[in-house]
Amino acid sequence: MIFALASYGTRGDIEPTIAAGRELLRRGHIVRVAVPPNLVGFVESAGLKAVAYGPDQQEGFWDVDFLSKFWKVRKTIDSWREAQRLLIEAWAKMSHTLLTIADGADLLFTGPGFPGVPANVAEYYNVPLAVMHYFPMLPNSQLAPKMPAPAVRSAMRMLDWPQHFVTKKAEEVQRHELGLPTATRPAPRRITARGSLEIQAYDKACFPELAIEWSEWGDQRPFVGTLTIETATDTDEEVASWIADGTPPIFFGFGSTTVKSPIETVEMIAAACTALGERALVGSGRSDFSDAPHFDHVKVVGLANYASVFPACRAVVHHSGAGTTAAGLRAGVPTLSLWSLGDQRIWANQIARLKVGTARPFSTTTRETLASDLRKILTPDYVARAREIATQMTAPAKSITRTADLLENFARSR
Repeated sequence: MIFALASYGTRGDIEPTIAAGRELLRRGHIVRVAVPPNLVGFVESAGLKAVAYGPDQQEGFWDVDFLSKFWKVRKTIDSWREAQRLLIEAWAKMSHTLLTIADGADLLFTGPGFPGVPANVAEYYNVPLAVMHYFPMLPNSQLAPKMPAPAVRSAMRMLDWPQHFVTKKAEEVQRHELGLPTATRPAPRRITARGSLEIQAYDKACFPELAIEWSEWGDQRPFVGTLTIETATDTDEEVASWIADGTPPIFFGFGSTTVKSPIETVEMIAAACTALGERALVGSGRSDFSDAPHFDHVKVVGLANYASVFPACRAVVHHSGAGTTAAGLRAGVPTLSLWSLGDQRIWANQIARLKVGTARPFSTTTRETLASDLRKILTPDYVARAREIATQMTAPAKSITRTADLLENFARSR
Protein backbone atom coordinates (compact mmCIF):
# COMPACT_ATOMS: atom_id res chain seq x y z
CA MET A 1 0.00 0.00 0.00
CA ILE A 2 0.94 3.65 -0.33
CA PHE A 3 0.98 5.83 2.80
CA ALA A 4 1.32 9.62 2.63
CA LEU A 5 2.67 11.09 5.89
CA ALA A 6 2.55 14.83 6.61
CA SER A 7 3.50 16.51 9.88
CA TYR A 8 4.19 20.13 10.79
CA GLY A 9 5.90 21.31 13.98
CA THR A 10 9.09 20.80 15.97
CA ARG A 11 11.22 17.66 15.99
CA GLY A 12 9.12 16.35 18.88
CA ASP A 13 6.00 16.74 16.73
CA ILE A 14 7.60 15.02 13.76
CA GLU A 15 9.32 12.06 15.43
CA PRO A 16 6.19 10.00 16.28
CA THR A 17 5.01 10.18 12.66
CA ILE A 18 8.45 9.18 11.39
CA ALA A 19 8.62 6.27 13.83
CA ALA A 20 5.38 4.91 12.36
CA GLY A 21 6.59 5.60 8.82
CA ARG A 22 9.78 3.59 9.32
CA GLU A 23 7.77 0.60 10.51
CA LEU A 24 5.42 0.85 7.51
CA LEU A 25 8.45 0.98 5.21
CA ARG A 26 9.94 -2.06 6.95
CA ARG A 27 6.71 -3.92 6.24
CA GLY A 28 7.13 -3.30 2.51
CA HIS A 29 4.79 -0.35 1.98
CA ILE A 30 5.53 2.79 -0.03
CA VAL A 31 5.92 5.71 2.38
CA ARG A 32 5.87 9.33 1.20
CA VAL A 33 6.78 11.96 3.79
CA ALA A 34 6.32 15.75 4.02
CA VAL A 35 7.80 17.78 6.92
CA PRO A 36 9.04 21.36 7.52
CA PRO A 37 12.16 22.20 5.47
CA ASN A 38 14.41 22.36 8.53
CA LEU A 39 13.52 18.75 9.45
CA VAL A 40 13.95 17.08 6.06
CA GLY A 41 17.51 16.12 7.03
CA PHE A 42 16.34 14.57 10.28
CA VAL A 43 13.77 12.43 8.46
CA GLU A 44 16.28 11.28 5.87
CA SER A 45 18.77 10.37 8.62
CA ALA A 46 16.03 8.11 9.99
CA GLY A 47 15.89 6.22 6.68
CA LEU A 48 12.93 7.87 4.93
CA LYS A 49 12.78 10.20 1.95
CA ALA A 50 11.04 13.50 2.58
CA VAL A 51 9.90 16.68 0.84
CA ALA A 52 9.54 20.18 2.27
CA TYR A 53 6.11 20.95 3.74
CA GLY A 54 5.31 24.62 4.29
CA PRO A 55 7.72 27.27 5.61
CA ASP A 56 10.72 26.63 7.81
CA GLN A 57 9.22 25.93 11.21
CA GLN A 58 11.88 27.99 13.03
CA GLU A 59 11.27 31.23 11.13
CA GLY A 60 9.24 34.13 12.51
CA PHE A 61 5.86 33.54 14.13
CA TRP A 62 5.75 29.99 12.74
CA ASP A 63 8.11 29.05 15.56
CA VAL A 64 6.54 26.55 18.01
CA ASP A 65 3.21 28.24 18.88
CA PHE A 66 1.64 30.27 16.08
CA LEU A 67 -1.59 31.17 17.81
CA SER A 68 -0.10 32.42 21.08
CA LYS A 69 2.40 34.63 19.29
CA PHE A 70 -0.22 35.78 16.82
CA TRP A 71 -2.60 37.08 19.47
CA LYS A 72 0.13 38.64 21.62
CA VAL A 73 2.15 40.36 18.93
CA ARG A 74 0.12 40.90 15.79
CA LYS A 75 -2.61 43.21 17.06
CA THR A 76 -2.87 45.85 14.36
CA ILE A 77 -4.93 45.65 11.19
CA ASP A 78 -1.81 45.80 9.04
CA SER A 79 -0.22 42.95 10.98
CA TRP A 80 -3.42 40.93 10.69
CA ARG A 81 -3.41 41.36 6.93
CA GLU A 82 0.26 40.43 6.69
CA ALA A 83 -0.26 37.39 8.88
CA GLN A 84 -3.22 36.32 6.75
CA ARG A 85 -1.18 36.78 3.58
CA LEU A 86 1.65 34.64 4.94
CA LEU A 87 -0.76 32.01 6.22
CA ILE A 88 -2.61 31.77 2.90
CA GLU A 89 0.71 31.47 1.09
CA ALA A 90 2.01 28.79 3.46
CA TRP A 91 -1.31 26.91 3.47
CA ALA A 92 -1.28 26.83 -0.34
CA LYS A 93 2.28 25.46 -0.42
CA MET A 94 1.40 22.73 2.06
CA SER A 95 -1.71 21.87 0.07
CA HIS A 96 0.20 21.57 -3.20
CA THR A 97 2.82 19.37 -1.54
CA LEU A 98 0.15 17.09 -0.11
CA LEU A 99 -1.69 16.86 -3.41
CA THR A 100 1.51 15.44 -4.87
CA ILE A 101 2.41 12.88 -2.20
CA ALA A 102 -1.21 11.85 -1.53
CA ASP A 103 -2.03 11.19 -5.20
CA GLY A 104 -2.79 7.46 -5.41
CA ALA A 105 -2.25 6.92 -1.67
CA ASP A 106 -4.31 4.41 0.28
CA LEU A 107 -4.21 6.55 3.42
CA LEU A 108 -3.15 10.05 4.48
CA PHE A 109 -1.59 10.20 7.96
CA THR A 110 -0.85 13.47 9.77
CA GLY A 111 0.18 15.01 13.06
CA PRO A 112 -1.84 17.76 14.79
CA GLY A 113 -0.20 20.78 13.10
CA PHE A 114 -2.62 22.64 10.76
CA PRO A 115 -5.03 19.67 10.46
CA GLY A 116 -7.25 21.47 7.95
CA VAL A 117 -4.68 21.09 5.17
CA PRO A 118 -4.57 17.25 5.13
CA ALA A 119 -8.26 17.01 5.99
CA ASN A 120 -9.17 18.89 2.83
CA VAL A 121 -6.74 16.93 0.65
CA ALA A 122 -8.08 13.64 2.02
CA GLU A 123 -11.63 14.82 1.27
CA TYR A 124 -10.57 15.84 -2.26
CA TYR A 125 -9.02 12.44 -3.05
CA ASN A 126 -11.67 10.58 -1.03
CA VAL A 127 -9.00 8.63 0.84
CA PRO A 128 -9.09 7.68 4.53
CA LEU A 129 -7.44 10.09 6.96
CA ALA A 130 -5.64 9.18 10.18
CA VAL A 131 -4.46 11.81 12.66
CA MET A 132 -2.13 11.51 15.66
CA HIS A 133 -2.58 13.45 18.90
CA TYR A 134 0.14 13.76 21.57
CA PHE A 135 -2.24 14.74 24.39
CA PRO A 136 -6.06 14.90 24.72
CA MET A 137 -6.72 17.62 22.14
CA LEU A 138 -10.32 16.55 21.50
CA PRO A 139 -13.18 17.67 23.80
CA ASN A 140 -13.04 15.84 27.14
CA SER A 141 -13.51 16.43 30.86
CA GLN A 142 -10.12 15.15 32.05
CA LEU A 143 -8.19 18.41 31.76
CA ALA A 144 -10.61 20.31 34.02
CA PRO A 145 -12.20 17.72 36.33
CA LYS A 146 -13.69 20.31 38.73
CA MET A 147 -16.31 21.26 36.14
CA PRO A 148 -19.22 19.02 35.05
CA ALA A 149 -18.10 16.83 32.14
CA PRO A 150 -20.65 18.16 29.59
CA ALA A 151 -19.67 21.75 30.40
CA VAL A 152 -15.99 20.97 29.96
CA ARG A 153 -16.54 19.28 26.61
CA SER A 154 -18.63 22.22 25.39
CA ALA A 155 -15.94 24.67 26.50
CA MET A 156 -13.23 22.71 24.70
CA ARG A 157 -15.31 22.61 21.51
CA MET A 158 -15.48 26.39 21.65
CA LEU A 159 -11.66 26.50 21.56
CA ASP A 160 -11.83 25.18 17.97
CA TRP A 161 -13.35 28.44 16.78
CA PRO A 162 -10.46 30.91 17.42
CA GLN A 163 -8.13 28.75 15.33
CA HIS A 164 -10.85 28.29 12.73
CA PHE A 165 -11.26 32.08 12.60
CA VAL A 166 -7.51 32.57 12.05
CA THR A 167 -7.20 29.89 9.36
CA LYS A 168 -10.65 30.35 7.76
CA LYS A 169 -9.51 32.47 4.81
CA ALA A 170 -6.57 30.20 3.98
CA GLU A 171 -8.80 27.16 4.15
CA GLU A 172 -11.45 28.78 1.96
CA VAL A 173 -8.81 29.43 -0.71
CA GLN A 174 -7.64 25.83 -0.56
CA ARG A 175 -11.14 24.35 -0.68
CA HIS A 176 -12.08 26.64 -3.59
CA GLU A 177 -9.01 25.48 -5.56
CA LEU A 178 -9.95 21.86 -4.83
CA GLY A 179 -13.57 22.39 -5.83
CA LEU A 180 -14.83 21.56 -2.33
CA PRO A 181 -17.80 23.30 -0.68
CA THR A 182 -17.19 25.99 1.93
CA ALA A 183 -16.46 24.50 5.35
CA THR A 184 -18.98 25.42 8.04
CA ARG A 185 -17.21 23.72 10.97
CA PRO A 186 -13.61 23.72 12.30
CA ALA A 187 -11.33 21.06 10.85
CA PRO A 188 -11.11 18.90 14.02
CA ARG A 189 -14.89 18.48 14.04
CA ARG A 190 -14.97 17.58 10.34
CA ILE A 191 -12.18 15.05 10.88
CA THR A 192 -14.13 13.31 13.62
CA ALA A 193 -17.43 13.43 11.71
CA ARG A 194 -15.76 11.84 8.68
CA GLY A 195 -14.91 8.79 10.78
CA SER A 196 -11.16 9.38 10.63
CA LEU A 197 -8.82 7.32 12.79
CA GLU A 198 -7.76 9.55 15.71
CA ILE A 199 -4.72 7.87 17.27
CA GLN A 200 -3.94 8.92 20.83
CA ALA A 201 -0.13 8.73 20.94
CA TYR A 202 0.24 8.73 24.73
CA ASP A 203 -0.56 6.28 27.52
CA LYS A 204 -3.87 5.79 29.24
CA ALA A 205 -1.91 5.76 32.50
CA CYS A 206 -1.38 9.50 32.06
CA PHE A 207 -5.14 10.17 31.80
CA PRO A 208 -6.66 7.19 33.65
CA GLU A 209 -10.36 7.81 33.01
CA LEU A 210 -10.17 9.10 29.46
CA ALA A 211 -10.62 5.68 27.83
CA ILE A 212 -13.92 5.26 29.65
CA GLU A 213 -15.12 8.71 28.62
CA TRP A 214 -14.24 8.10 24.98
CA SER A 215 -15.67 4.59 24.81
CA GLU A 216 -18.65 6.10 22.97
CA TRP A 217 -16.36 6.50 19.94
CA GLY A 218 -15.64 2.78 19.73
CA ASP A 219 -12.31 2.10 18.01
CA GLN A 220 -11.99 5.59 16.53
CA ARG A 221 -9.67 6.91 19.29
CA PRO A 222 -7.24 4.13 20.24
CA PHE A 223 -4.43 4.67 22.76
CA VAL A 224 -1.03 3.45 21.58
CA GLY A 225 1.52 5.09 23.89
CA THR A 226 4.22 7.56 22.85
CA LEU A 227 6.14 6.79 19.66
CA THR A 228 9.85 7.55 19.57
CA ILE A 229 12.83 6.56 17.45
CA GLU A 230 15.29 6.54 20.38
CA THR A 231 18.07 7.77 18.12
CA ALA A 232 21.67 7.29 19.23
CA THR A 233 23.83 10.45 19.37
CA ASP A 234 27.51 11.17 18.81
CA THR A 235 27.99 11.86 22.52
CA ASP A 236 26.40 8.68 23.91
CA GLU A 237 29.70 7.08 24.97
CA GLU A 238 31.03 10.35 26.39
CA VAL A 239 27.85 10.93 28.40
CA ALA A 240 27.74 7.34 29.66
CA SER A 241 31.36 7.62 30.81
CA TRP A 242 30.67 10.91 32.63
CA ILE A 243 27.62 9.45 34.38
CA ALA A 244 29.58 6.38 35.49
CA ASP A 245 32.35 8.59 36.88
CA GLY A 246 30.29 9.79 39.85
CA THR A 247 26.90 9.70 41.52
CA PRO A 248 23.81 9.54 39.26
CA PRO A 249 23.11 13.08 38.00
CA ILE A 250 19.93 15.07 37.57
CA PHE A 251 19.11 15.65 33.91
CA PHE A 252 18.05 19.11 32.71
CA GLY A 253 16.66 19.42 29.18
CA PHE A 254 14.86 22.07 27.14
CA GLY A 255 14.01 20.33 23.85
CA SER A 256 12.70 22.71 21.21
CA THR A 257 12.02 25.48 23.75
CA THR A 258 14.43 28.38 23.30
CA VAL A 259 16.38 29.30 26.44
CA LYS A 260 16.81 33.07 26.42
CA SER A 261 19.70 33.21 28.92
CA PRO A 262 21.83 30.04 28.73
CA ILE A 263 24.56 31.51 30.93
CA GLU A 264 22.16 32.41 33.74
CA THR A 265 20.37 29.08 33.34
CA VAL A 266 23.56 27.03 33.81
CA GLU A 267 24.56 29.19 36.77
CA MET A 268 21.13 28.60 38.33
CA ILE A 269 21.37 24.83 37.77
CA ALA A 270 24.90 24.71 39.18
CA ALA A 271 23.91 26.65 42.29
CA ALA A 272 20.82 24.54 43.00
CA CYS A 273 22.73 21.27 42.54
CA THR A 274 25.57 22.51 44.74
CA ALA A 275 23.05 23.21 47.50
CA LEU A 276 21.80 19.63 47.24
CA GLY A 277 25.14 17.95 46.61
CA GLU A 278 24.04 16.70 43.19
CA ARG A 279 25.56 16.54 39.71
CA ALA A 280 23.79 17.94 36.64
CA LEU A 281 23.65 16.76 33.02
CA VAL A 282 22.27 19.53 30.79
CA GLY A 283 20.83 18.83 27.33
CA SER A 284 20.88 22.17 25.51
CA GLY A 285 18.37 21.19 22.80
CA ARG A 286 18.03 23.90 20.16
CA SER A 287 19.60 26.65 22.32
CA ASP A 288 23.25 27.74 22.14
CA PHE A 289 25.01 27.00 25.43
CA SER A 290 28.53 27.41 24.02
CA ASP A 291 29.22 30.49 26.19
CA ALA A 292 27.87 28.94 29.37
CA PRO A 293 30.34 28.78 32.30
CA HIS A 294 32.05 25.52 33.25
CA PHE A 295 31.42 23.77 36.55
CA ASP A 296 33.01 20.49 37.64
CA HIS A 297 29.64 19.01 38.68
CA VAL A 298 27.77 20.16 35.53
CA LYS A 299 28.13 18.71 32.02
CA VAL A 300 26.45 20.35 29.01
CA VAL A 301 25.70 18.30 25.87
CA GLY A 302 23.64 18.92 22.74
CA LEU A 303 21.27 16.11 21.87
CA ALA A 304 20.87 13.29 24.36
CA ASN A 305 19.52 9.78 23.97
CA TYR A 306 16.75 9.87 26.57
CA ALA A 307 16.17 6.12 26.46
CA SER A 308 19.67 5.42 27.79
CA VAL A 309 20.30 8.60 29.81
CA PHE A 310 17.10 9.00 31.83
CA PRO A 311 17.19 5.61 33.62
CA ALA A 312 20.74 6.43 34.77
CA CYS A 313 19.65 9.70 36.42
CA ARG A 314 18.19 10.47 39.85
CA ALA A 315 15.54 12.77 38.37
CA VAL A 316 14.71 14.64 35.17
CA VAL A 317 13.94 18.34 34.75
CA HIS A 318 12.53 19.43 31.41
CA HIS A 319 10.15 21.59 29.38
CA SER A 320 7.30 19.03 29.46
CA GLY A 321 7.17 18.18 25.78
CA ALA A 322 5.03 15.10 25.13
CA GLY A 323 7.92 12.86 24.05
CA THR A 324 10.30 13.99 26.79
CA THR A 325 7.61 13.59 29.45
CA ALA A 326 6.90 10.03 28.28
CA ALA A 327 10.62 9.19 28.29
CA GLY A 328 10.89 10.38 31.89
CA LEU A 329 7.84 8.38 32.95
CA ARG A 330 9.16 5.25 31.22
CA ALA A 331 12.49 5.67 33.02
CA GLY A 332 10.77 5.51 36.41
CA VAL A 333 12.47 8.59 37.88
CA PRO A 334 10.82 11.70 39.40
CA THR A 335 10.16 14.71 37.18
CA LEU A 336 10.30 18.46 37.61
CA SER A 337 8.36 20.12 34.79
CA LEU A 338 9.44 23.67 33.94
CA TRP A 339 6.94 24.53 31.24
CA SER A 340 6.68 27.53 28.91
CA LEU A 341 3.85 26.90 26.40
CA GLY A 342 0.22 25.80 26.58
CA ASP A 343 0.58 22.15 25.58
CA GLN A 344 3.59 21.81 27.90
CA ARG A 345 1.46 23.04 30.78
CA ILE A 346 -0.98 20.19 30.19
CA TRP A 347 1.80 17.64 30.67
CA ALA A 348 3.22 19.59 33.60
CA ASN A 349 -0.18 19.42 35.32
CA GLN A 350 -0.36 15.68 34.73
CA ILE A 351 3.07 15.18 36.29
CA ALA A 352 1.80 16.84 39.45
CA ARG A 353 -1.56 15.05 39.31
CA LEU A 354 0.11 11.65 38.98
CA LYS A 355 2.37 12.54 41.95
CA VAL A 356 5.52 11.57 40.09
CA GLY A 357 6.91 15.08 40.44
CA THR A 358 5.99 18.74 40.54
CA ALA A 359 5.81 21.66 38.12
CA ARG A 360 6.12 25.42 37.75
CA PRO A 361 6.56 27.90 34.86
CA PHE A 362 10.17 28.13 33.70
CA SER A 363 9.84 31.92 33.72
CA THR A 364 9.29 31.98 37.51
CA THR A 365 12.07 29.52 38.36
CA THR A 366 14.94 30.77 40.55
CA ARG A 367 17.91 29.14 42.25
CA GLU A 368 15.88 28.90 45.42
CA THR A 369 12.74 27.41 43.85
CA LEU A 370 14.81 24.99 41.78
CA ALA A 371 16.65 23.68 44.83
CA SER A 372 13.38 23.43 46.77
CA ASP A 373 11.55 21.62 43.96
CA LEU A 374 14.42 19.17 43.45
CA ARG A 375 14.60 18.43 47.17
CA LYS A 376 10.87 17.71 47.10
CA ILE A 377 10.82 15.28 44.16
CA LEU A 378 13.85 13.35 45.43
CA THR A 379 11.94 12.21 48.54
CA PRO A 380 11.04 8.49 48.77
CA ASP A 381 7.32 8.99 48.04
CA TYR A 382 7.95 10.59 44.63
CA VAL A 383 10.65 8.06 43.77
CA ALA A 384 8.32 5.15 44.57
CA ARG A 385 5.40 6.65 42.66
CA ALA A 386 7.60 7.24 39.59
CA ARG A 387 8.67 3.59 39.62
CA GLU A 388 5.04 2.49 39.91
CA ILE A 389 3.88 4.58 36.94
CA ALA A 390 6.80 3.29 34.83
CA THR A 391 5.32 -0.21 34.98
CA GLN A 392 2.13 1.09 33.34
CA MET A 393 3.83 2.80 30.39
CA THR A 394 3.90 1.21 26.92
CA ALA A 395 7.29 0.24 25.49
CA PRO A 396 8.21 2.28 22.36
CA ALA A 397 8.49 -0.80 20.14
CA LYS A 398 4.98 -1.90 21.12
CA SER A 399 3.62 1.61 20.46
CA ILE A 400 5.13 1.66 16.98
CA THR A 401 3.87 -1.83 16.12
CA ARG A 402 0.38 -1.04 17.36
CA THR A 403 0.24 2.20 15.34
CA ALA A 404 1.39 0.53 12.13
CA ASP A 405 -1.21 -2.22 12.62
CA LEU A 406 -3.94 0.39 13.06
CA LEU A 407 -2.90 2.31 9.95
CA GLU A 408 -2.75 -0.83 7.81
CA ASN A 409 -6.11 -2.11 9.01
CA PHE A 410 -7.79 1.28 8.63
CA ALA A 411 -6.51 1.67 5.07
CA ARG A 412 -7.70 -1.82 4.13
CA SER A 413 -11.11 -1.38 5.74
CA ARG A 414 -11.77 1.82 3.80
